Amino acid sequence: MGVGVGAAIGSSLFPAVARSATGSSGGPKRVIFFLQNQGFDPATCIPVGMRNSGSLANARLPEPIAALEPYKERLHIINGLHGLHTTPSHSPFFGALGGYRGSDGVPPSGPTIDYELSKVLPPTLLPHLCIGMDSMENMKAKPTVANLSASGAGQPIFMHSNPNHLYQMLYGGISEGEIRRQHEARSSMFDRIEQLASAKGGTLQGAEKQRYGQFVHGFNDINGLRNRLGKVSSHLRQFAPRVDDRYTQPQFETDWHDVLLDLGISALKSGTTSVLTIGSGRGEIFGAWKGLGVTEQGHNLGHMKQPDNPIWIKIRQYNSRMLVRLMEQLESVPEGSGTMMDNTLIVYTSNNADKQHTNGATWPVMLLGNCNGTFKSGRFTQLDGTRPINALYTTILRSAGVHCDRFNMSEQFAKKFDSGTGPLKEVLA
Repeated sequence: MGVGVGAAIGSSLFPAVARSATGSSGGPKRVIFFLQNQGFDPATCIPVGMRNSGSLANARLPEPIAALEPYKERLHIINGLHGLHTTPSHSPFFGALGGYRGSDGVPPSGPTIDYELSKVLPPTLLPHLCIGMDSMENMKAKPTVANLSASGAGQPIFMHSNPNHLYQMLYGGISEGEIRRQHEARSSMFDRIEQLASAKGGTLQGAEKQRYGQFVHGFNDINGLRNRLGKVSSHLRQFAPRVDDRYTQPQFETDWHDVLLDLGISALKSGTTSVLTIGSGRGEIFGAWKGLGVTEQGHNLGHMKQPDNPIWIKIRQYNSRMLVRLMEQLESVPEGSGTMMDNTLIVYTSNNADKQHTNGATWPVMLLGNCNGTFKSGRFTQLDGTRPINALYTTILRSAGVHCDRFNMSEQFAKKFDSGTGPLKEVLA
């Protein structure tokens, strides 16, 4: 939960709502990463017959992403990036957004692209919010996990999977009844834990003292965030979703998926966060979609071929509807001379390259939004497979004003895994 945000409160911390007349200077004001587990087969997103780069204007999108057909002019389908160096197999976990070697149970070796962007995009109260969607059993048993995002080596960032807990964190201070009582009880507990941890840590030495210091710092950030949100309660009231039975009496796990998405959207629209990371399957081989009529779940889904598979068509269509909802909601909020969507980039891919048990040789990605012409859109781009996912992350960082030639890739690694340097010219306008 470490957020490291300054305590100053003002309209500058809510760029989405301040309706600044300045507009975007040419890069994203917010970025959304949406990762579906078990892989993203290119045949489920590349229009039939398209083998070479070209316009999507006259192409018909495949059935799994057909919901995006009305938004083709905002879409850029990219095939031919690779993640060989991340050793994905079932998943590279943090390596999917970090662009480095990763595996189950292996801590992150560096910051991930979503965290790096949260440091340079317009400041917000909670620069980075991670949401994890999974089976109901997993979301209840382990509501916060860390599998995809990291602020540095050995510093994972939690993903929120229980919408009730996330709602309490974001809107507990402006709620009433049971939500308010739970929020106050949790706040009191966190305050007490911070005090106890601080007192206990003072008696330790060396590495133990450092680890305890990180623990204390985490609770300090949680408590500080709660206080800052409380100071802008009147502003937040405009964006808090309505709590219904899907929160407390969900029939299927997709009920929680839907309200988690609503909470993420509300955090973006209110200006509370500038980076949203959504992990469907939470970077693991788990996940369930019983609410879509899909009875299979978890690891078994990864052993099914995705093209023309009615099960995977349902899951990908569900993802596509979520992408449409994100765009429509951001389009509804004025910003500068346009809307929030005009200044937003959505990155859709998988934490598992093209399939389960992959070597990462091809890693399809879809971009939505052109950020006032910064990114090319309405296109399909076929690359030659010699540039890594790191190059895309370098491109996004460049668009946000950060000059870098390589993201999380040493020159030694680049000699083996990257045929070029700097951003992807095929992506930037």
